[in-house]
Amino acid sequence: MGRYISSNEAIWHILSFPIHERDPAVQHLAIHLENGQRVYFTEENVLQRAFEAPKTTLTEFFTLCQKPDVFGQFAKTLVYGDVPRYFTWNKSSKKWEPRKQGKPHPFITGIFKAKTLGRLYTVHPKQRECFYLRLLLVNVPGPTSFEFLRTGNGRVFNTYQDACRELQLLEDDNHWDLTLADAALTSTPNNIRQLFAIILTTCYPSQAQTLWEKYKNCMTEDILHRIRQTNQCQNIDYTPEMYNEALILIEDLCVLISNLPLNHYGMPSPNRPATDLVNTDLQRENQYDHGSLATIIMNSEPLLTAEQKIIYDRIMLAVAAEQGGFFFLDAPGGT
Repeated sequence: MGRYISSNEAIWHILSFPIHERDPAVQHLAIHLENGQRVYFTEENVLQRAFEAPKTTLTEFFTLCQKPDVFGQFAKTLVYGDVPRYFTWNKSSKKWEPRKQGKPHPFITGIFKAKTLGRLYTVHPKQRECFYLRLLLVNVPGPTSFEFLRTGNGRVFNTYQDACRELQLLEDDNHWDLTLADAALTSTPNNIRQLFAIILTTCYPSQAQTLWEKYKNCMTEDILHRIRQTNQCQNIDYTPEMYNEALILIEDLCVLISNLPLNHYGMPSPNRPATDLVNTDLQRENQYDHGSLATIIMNSEPLLTAEQKIIYDRIMLAVAAEQGGFFFLDAPGGT
């Protein structure tokens, strides 16, 4: 297939003028967890690649910061994204090498600065540990290892998220705490669960489970009321089973919004009964109001054009016969 080009673009091509350019240069920087490098192998080198983790711009940044020479000491003053300004990545030897051209450093001999930008690959917050690793690399200068990045104020943490929290790189959950506290005073448990699901799926609180523990009674109050009414006993208190039911309802909302379960947001997974493990899309399809749908059909059928009626009848015939099928309609919008 060809494409239309204007006269301006055509003459630009004919005269061989440059079509695009990029300034300054951009160096992509790898982001991965420890031993999480992408490995490419063939049948001949599979064993070698299995025992030798490939070098990346990240692992070699650690190596550079470990060097005792002037370049290593200078690298320890840089964050990951600034390294390409002073060092070039040698794709053959897989190592950072000091630049030999550029603007000389005013105080350190042999250090040159270029306009090259370092671009760290984007990480979605849903990849929690990798996301927090990236946050640390953007803010912590001169790391020498993954463990170094998990260290905050002299203490080694198990997760990068905890290290970010210790270094005060995360906003606290005070805003979401106040939001839920206000909702607890004015809203129904169902509305609070909906609000909590929205906070989980769109705001990514750093301590979601802490928020749940604080407000789980408010989100379970209607379940407690139902159990008390059913058993005609007002002395029944909250139980793990009630909290579990509330978690199931919250997870259903999260799946509806983001198609991801609760444990993806740092929350405990509810214990679902086997009868509840059905397809969420199927559940949604079975929850339509048949009466209102029948009214829509009754009011809309007389408005169909002759061509629309042919298509409609053919599809409904397949539905009635339980045949299924694929139907393709090619027409201007609105027809």
